[in-house]
Amino acid sequence: MAEVTASMVKELREATGLGMMECKKALVEANGDFKAAEEQLRIKSGAKASKASSRVTAEGVVSTFIAPDSKTGAVAEVNCETDFVAKNADFVAFAKNVAETVAKNNPADIEALSGMAIANGSGSVEETRKALVMKLGENVSIRRFERYATTTGKLSSYLHGSKIGVLLDFAGGDEFLGRDICMHIAASKPKSIDASGVNPVEIETERRIAIEKAREGGKPEAMLEKIADGTVQKFLKEVTLLGQVFVKAEDGKQTIEQLLKSKSASVTAFQMFVVGEGIEKKVEDYAAEVAAAAAAAKS
Repeated sequence: MAEVTASMVKELREATGLGMMECKKALVEANGDFKAAEEQLRIKSGAKASKASSRVTAEGVVSTFIAPDSKTGAVAEVNCETDFVAKNADFVAFAKNVAETVAKNNPADIEALSGMAIANGSGSVEETRKALVMKLGENVSIRRFERYATTTGKLSSYLHGSKIGVLLDFAGGDEFLGRDICMHIAASKPKSIDASGVNPVEIETERRIAIEKAREGGKPEAMLEKIADGTVQKFLKEVTLLGQVFVKAEDGKQTIEQLLKSKSASVTAFQMFVVGEGIEKKVEDYAAEVAAAAAAAKS
């Protein structure tokens, strides 16, 4: 049997990103054949990733990347199963590299991204993801991403911890204004820049509810439409970026629209991701599990 040296194990670990003991075992089974061991690990890694793919990934991180010229950037959400893994250094690094890969390569979708060479690493995004699944023992998935490339403005971003991420395309002002707007978006969570971006169905729902509430309150029929108009306008101020009161407004009244006007600035687009938003998480009832196990033991 060929000798398996520590340097061989180290080299295989660097090539696959997997654990040292797994790499040593693979080399022993392959009788020291590096390529065969690497191929076997990739096969096992893929099999484990496939087996884990059905498990819900509602935890994770949001990561951003902006090029040095502030003209190209991306925000990405990468998910895992537990908050513990979400804090793992390798997982966090993977998410950052995914965002950078998106910014630099402009993939059409996640499938296209998966086949691209990952930034700051070796192999494709998908190969790196599978190796990470093997190493961490949890399902890892790239849920979504957004990429901006601007020619007339500049980009800014903000991460609130690792759970909320904002990417902003704006013009005028300075980097401090961009960051302030990003922080406001993370705190106030607007649906769109202005009323044109709000779903008409939501607006109509607010109008209908306002009319019915006013009618039940005994308001005259002639006043219902006017009351509904006022309610809708209030709703739009609350959910649109330009209509919201700036979270850092010294007078507590200045809107984002007024702030931008005072700086001769404007917002072209923004994207905010919140980890796990819209994903139904499984609620673990450990007490029920213990009770069920005890009942089964008695029977």
